[in-house]
Amino acid sequence: MDAISQLQEKVNTIATIAFTTIGTLQRDAPPVRISPNYPESGSGPAPAAAPNPNPTPTPTPTPIADSDADFAKQPKLMSAELVKAAKQFDALVAALPLSEGGEEAQLKRIAQLEAENDAVGQQLEKQLEAADQRRGLRK
Repeated sequence: MDAISQLQEKVNTIATIAFTTIGTLQRDAPPVRISPNYPESGSGPAPAAAPNPNPTPTPTPTPIADSDADFAKQPKLMSAELVKAAKQFDALVAALPLSEGGEEAQLKRIAQLEAENDAVGQQLEKQLEAADQRRGLRK
């Protein structure tokens, strides 16, 4: 895999870890009161609910074994995973070759490569014409 593909893969990994971490925290974090002056949600009078014509017993939720102890560990594990991925990304960036001579040298090299490409293209074109002529003679 080339360096750019590796970098893109690592960026995708970092984004996935970040989104998973944020989603997990949003899902599992206990609610925290913003301010003592801010009213609790649902603290006002509850609107009267319409009676259910087909009452069914509500199942009792089973307690989750990974409660507070595992939740306390999750942010640390996820942040360690994120830091590890970021360090791997930094290592990939550090392994990239440095551009030599700046922008002008790069433009000169691009022009040189384009000239080589044109020369090879012309040679290929001549070979194709010669092959077509040989095919034409054989028919």
